[in-house]
Amino acid sequence: MSLIENLNWRYATKKMNGTTVPQEKVDFILESIRLSPSSSGLQPYEILVISNKELLEKIKPIAHGQSQITDCSHLLVFAAWDSYTEERVNEVFKRSNTERNLSDSATDGYRTMLLSMLSSQTAEQHQQHAAKQAYIALGIAMAAAAEMKVDSTPMEGFNYQSLDELLNLKEKGLKTAVILPLGYRDTENDWLANLKKVRTPKEKFISEIAALSETPVL
Repeated sequence: MSLIENLNWRYATKKMNGTTVPQEKVDFILESIRLSPSSSGLQPYEILVISNKELLEKIKPIAHGQSQITDCSHLLVFAAWDSYTEERVNEVFKRSNTERNLSDSATDGYRTMLLSMLSSQTAEQHQQHAAKQAYIALGIAMAAAAEMKVDSTPMEGFNYQSLDELLNLKEKGLKTAVILPLGYRDTENDWLANLKKVRTPKEKFISEIAALSETPVL
């Protein structure tokens, strides 16, 4: 039950106390992200780890002055691919085949099908899909942080274009999907710290469909 206990412990921390998270805990969270699942195993995003205080000060106004940006220990930026190029997809398959001691042609059927499907989509559709994959990793990152008793705050409240420009992401073919400060809660000054966790009741949240003929009652 430790996962449930950890999820009950965590919350979107509104005020952090500036204490540094030990590197081994940061590494644990990052490795959890690296091991996260993604569509076709493409992992179409990169993680930028920012602890430089001067850079965090520049990011704070981009995030509308939210204090977690400068009070955190590390800021994780989930930067998604801006498009699925043939080169990017081929690189993933080549690495996978090499690691599994397979020939380059072993996965040609699936790779060709995937590239064909992607070629019919726009770069915007690619980027949206890549961002969804980053969000899968975001969820695992928050669970991993909770296991380490490290606080985290998922953030969408920032100017995406400005952050991309500050971090030179366009040159890397990336766009920010979401950001995640890591740190420790300032219990005395965080209005949310001691409030009860509230979620939708199970009976209103979960509908079980036992047969094809059944329609969930909403």
